[in-house]
Amino acid sequence: MDSQTALNRLNLVKSHLKQGLTAGEAYRSSPRPISDDDVVICSYSRTALCKAKRGSFKDTAPEVLLAHVLRDVYTKAKLDPAKIQEISVGNCLQPGAGATTSRMGGFLAGIPHTAALHGINRQCSSGLQAVSHVANAIRVGQLDIGIGCGVESMTNFSFNDSIKAEALSEDIFEVENARNCLMGMGVTSDNVAKEYGITREQQDEFGALSQKKALERIDDLTSEITPMKVNITDKDGNTKEIVVSKDEGIRPGTTAAKLAKLKPAFDPKEGTTTAGNASQVTDGAAAVLLARRSVAKALNLPIEGRFHGFAATGVPPHIMGIGPAVAIPEVLKRTGFKLDDVDIFEINEAFASQALYSAETLGVPAEKLNPRGGAIALGHPLGATGARQIVTLFSELKKTGGKIGVTSMCIGTGMGAAGVFERE
Repeated sequence: MDSQTALNRLNLVKSHLKQGLTAGEAYRSSPRPISDDDVVICSYSRTALCKAKRGSFKDTAPEVLLAHVLRDVYTKAKLDPAKIQEISVGNCLQPGAGATTSRMGGFLAGIPHTAALHGINRQCSSGLQAVSHVANAIRVGQLDIGIGCGVESMTNFSFNDSIKAEALSEDIFEVENARNCLMGMGVTSDNVAKEYGITREQQDEFGALSQKKALERIDDLTSEITPMKVNITDKDGNTKEIVVSKDEGIRPGTTAAKLAKLKPAFDPKEGTTTAGNASQVTDGAAAVLLARRSVAKALNLPIEGRFHGFAATGVPPHIMGIGPAVAIPEVLKRTGFKLDDVDIFEINEAFASQALYSAETLGVPAEKLNPRGGAIALGHPLGATGARQIVTLFSELKKTGGKIGVTSMCIGTGMGAAGVFERE
């Protein structure tokens, strides 16, 4: 932004403030100027989110899931796949972040070998981190067009595939934070609830609300999904082709009273985290096509919005769930936005305890938080969640006329991540 543009914008904000608008309203009335160097979102895609082990994707390999959304994003944008220069793929559980099978997925999607690809693992934020990688490469001139995406098959891969306990150094047990990186995520959820006074009742109410919102907005959720044909084998060994077009984790009739009957999943005596107030184990994929604005215009690509910024922050591993409460203020500070400027917050519901803590600590209005439900209802395909949230965010902003959205999640081993986006 040149000095004259900045001065003009400042004067416009001052004018709106004199009219009695709040600072947030004044800012929103004085939008940031459009630049040909902006990183823009041209299209986005996601699969349905399906129950791991027993859902519709149980027999579908991750590279096939990934190929589906990769093909969909460039097809939606009417982009020649030969123009794609880089693909960044988030994955949490596959060895090597699934880089080899993801490369295969790119070829399955019809993307030529000229597009480079890398896998990335920042655990639950991997999909968002992948989008940020591509965005930052565009910003510094390394790329013109790329895809940030994520995929996870929790049916086919587990945490045991990503870490071998027998290969660990004994030294880690002498350092508390290093030792706590081995702590189960459910245990950290119980820790957050206990440390910050979040009751079982609050968590069950939050879990039931997530289900209620998702059920009420199921048509909108389904509209986000690009249906996918897959083969599935039943218990008798019979294989048939099905079309997967709906999220499978939404449970009609869920109430806090029903959730209260579930037993604690991790600490049978004092635990408050259950299968009903935690995210579901899930298979799925999502992708976001990004470009420099000048290139998008030259190629006549659609422009859905722009990427403003990303932040990742560290927190103690034993309470890793508080990550969004730290990451969101950091990304807002870096991008110059205020909390009041944000229309929609997509905060991942890894566990009700941590999502509740983060939202309440930040003062996120209830009506702005996960309006279509979150991971408790929809599921949490670890490496894909960050990209999936962007799809849901833009779909909701478009429907409601909102402008600014934030995505965020906690991260195992003690981190949080957040991104800021604007719909155009």
